[in-house]
Amino acid sequence: MRPRRKDDKPGTDGTPQTTTRGNIVNTDTDRTQMQRNRAGEDGPVWFTHPGLGRMPGVRHGFFTRIGGVSPPPFASLNISRGGGDDPACVRENRLRVQAAMGNDRLFFIRQVHGTGVAVIRKNDPVPEEAPEADAVITNRRNLNLVIQTADCQPVLLYDPKRRAAGAVHAGWRGSVADIAGVTVGEMKRVFGTDPADLAACIGPSLGPRRAEFRNWRTEIPARYHHCGNAENLFDFWAISQEQMEAAGVRAGRIFVSGLCTSCRTDLFFSYRGEHITGRMASVIALI
Repeated sequence: MRPRRKDDKPGTDGTPQTTTRGNIVNTDTDRTQMQRNRAGEDGPVWFTHPGLGRMPGVRHGFFTRIGGVSPPPFASLNISRGGGDDPACVRENRLRVQAAMGNDRLFFIRQVHGTGVAVIRKNDPVPEEAPEADAVITNRRNLNLVIQTADCQPVLLYDPKRRAAGAVHAGWRGSVADIAGVTVGEMKRVFGTDPADLAACIGPSLGPRRAEFRNWRTEIPARYHHCGNAENLFDFWAISQEQMEAAGVRAGRIFVSGLCTSCRTDLFFSYRGEHITGRMASVIALI
């Protein structure tokens, strides 16, 4: 297994980005390009990336664990109905996320660590029940697509030309099965997206300093072994970047938060760091 090379760098078109190529990125929230937002003095805290945030016609947010009502170990902005949290707390937390995202409906999927992609076309009724999928794409305005994570990667996609958006849940199983690339392909097939027009942002998730895979020889395909090092640590941010580039997304339009959930359990839920914990919301909507 070859360690990451120091000269592995993505191309750029001048768009600001935090990249994982070449070196393990810094995970200090004071130095990330992500912008911190808060609703009121004690409301939800979420991050946005300027590369995506400055684009017209889209709203997004990577929410932290701060600003909710759930007690430990789900403190406090847990939006997952599973795991044992009080349903009333989850309802309130979801309402807080919804209010921060313009009060438009939150649309969830039942994430199963696969490669299924749910499609919501603008003229079709929005399903009442959450479909089983690990990504969702839409060209419908004012619908907040939501991904739930606690270490897995939330990947948000936006096509400003065809006016389409996508949200991806990329756990390690989905990552090695190319869920990010599959979703780009579905946006191309369903909405006519040119992948070169897409902007993508990889949100807070398990970073390369904490993503240890002792059984990598059987769990991770050989084509991704170059994203690991001699300490059995893998850079799944780099894997997602490579997959989206292979699908046609320009390197300079792929933004990486550089925020590791396991490194900052004061800000983020982390399954590896805490095991019994909540789930955060990552949201994107066309407006």
